[in-house]
Amino acid sequence: MATLVQFGGKKQAALVALRAALRRLEGPGRAAAGVVPTGFDAIDRALPDGGLARGALHEIVADEADQAAASGFLARLLAGLGAAGPVLWCLADPDLYGPGLARLGLAPGRLILARARRDADLLWAMEEGLKTPGLAAVLGEPHGLDLTASRRLQLAAESTGGVGLVLRRAQAADADQRGKATAAVTRWRVASAPSLADLPNLDLPGLAVPRDFGLMRGRWRVSLERCRGAVPIYDGVSGDGSYGEWLVEETDATSAVAVAQQLGDRSGASPAAVRAVRRVG
Repeated sequence: MATLVQFGGKKQAALVALRAALRRLEGPGRAAAGVVPTGFDAIDRALPDGGLARGALHEIVADEADQAAASGFLARLLAGLGAAGPVLWCLADPDLYGPGLARLGLAPGRLILARARRDADLLWAMEEGLKTPGLAAVLGEPHGLDLTASRRLQLAAESTGGVGLVLRRAQAADADQRGKATAAVTRWRVASAPSLADLPNLDLPGLAVPRDFGLMRGRWRVSLERCRGAVPIYDGVSGDGSYGEWLVEETDATSAVAVAQQLGDRSGASPAAVRAVRRVG
């Protein structure tokens, strides 16, 4: 079961509770520098050092309709960032669905959930987490993220070699990008994609939908929009630069993931396995 710390009327009590939870995790000294593999070989090969940089902040954006999809992708990513390490997940509402996370490889018992309605509290919790050795990663879902706040998170990550992840709604994130960039080392965009595994289970007359329909495998479209130290590939038509785009799909047997060779259908969809990581209503 995840540990929950709530920020509300009694902020001081929440600060004490979060610090106590993090203190139990503190290890000696700074984590090793370098990278951690994402678990997606084709994506790792596109990154400058062959993986997600430690001691760095990474930004993930998704449209409103794809927030659950992005959460599922991040759960699969977090599952591979230190098998035994705890994860601090900072969010406004603790609407994560434990069985869905577990199926993607992220055990709910590894989670420390910090519930904070205000961005100031949420970003503070993230910063405290990134300063704590022993965490596999710190993930936060702020509405806004300016250059100053992102620099504080980046410096906190550098101090311990931690991995910082920020999940943002694309509308707010894109608006910020037009004004000023953040200090994040990488910027990713995640969307759901139709899964071939869903096709035989469509709700058609005379066709029964299996009881485990909610556990169908997920499929994600992932693009790397910014990466410090990498050289973008420019589109000869539009002139836009990109660092790579992939389709990532779960395998049937082990819930591991494979990167598809072709992008195929780019239309949005919400695979049931992806929807199942967040509660509805």
